[in-house]
Amino acid sequence: MFEVVAALLLGVVQGLTEFLPVSSSGHLLLSQYFFGVKGETFGLSFDVALHVGTLLAVVWFFRHDLLRMASALVRSFRTRDFTNPDGRLACLILVSTVPAALIGYLFEDFFASSVRSPWIVVATLTLVGILFLVGESLGRKSRLASRLKFREAAGIGVAQAAALIPGVSRSGATITLGLFLGLKRDEAARFSFLMSVPIILGAGILQLSELASVGMDGRGALLFVVGLTSSGIVGYLAIRFFIGYLSRHSLKVFAYYRFTLAAVVAMLLTLGVGG
Repeated sequence: MFEVVAALLLGVVQGLTEFLPVSSSGHLLLSQYFFGVKGETFGLSFDVALHVGTLLAVVWFFRHDLLRMASALVRSFRTRDFTNPDGRLACLILVSTVPAALIGYLFEDFFASSVRSPWIVVATLTLVGILFLVGESLGRKSRLASRLKFREAAGIGVAQAAALIPGVSRSGATITLGLFLGLKRDEAARFSFLMSVPIILGAGILQLSELASVGMDGRGALLFVVGLTSSGIVGYLAIRFFIGYLSRHSLKVFAYYRFTLAAVVAMLLTLGVGG
């Protein structure tokens, strides 16, 4: 029973922090450091469940956009006309995926071992929070995502790869760069979530292929269902909330949350708590 409750809570945390700009990897690292709570305890199947759940959340929320973009992209290749906004947006998302995938593939071991420290999370929580405030102050917030240049989309892909460092946040890094490039807040968030689809899908396929080779017992199947369901439902609600929130509000509250969390963690580390 305890495992089921823990799996449910981890799914909720994953669903929230995967899409809100607060860093899922940072929260997982901190929970592991201070409380010994880590998804790996439940095995590969549970890790796959969290990825599949968040993937289903973003695909279901943007299902109409994704179908429209896919259809427009096919027409664009047939007619060699890439002026359609949906087709162009699909191309931009594909371009943004390349640097994130390459950096993740080439430097996976480095990010998995060399930067996994609570003090690094403190630093990145603070730094990205500052960038939130600067981006809000300097960004024109007037452009549509479909009007981005391809080199700008590639730059956002590099920002997405920076989220491999715990505490950065994939949505936080990409939305902030989008603001610096003049995107509207909700357009930056929409582009960020859409570009996460191929990345999460790729990671999920790799894990599913590994899972297929090792199999899954009854306990693993139960935790899989719990993790997938909780992360998927909460992830969908988080996306829905965040898109609506950014249409009317700034990122400031998330910057202040990051500063507060960083201060609390720094204080605990200084007092020798955890480890």
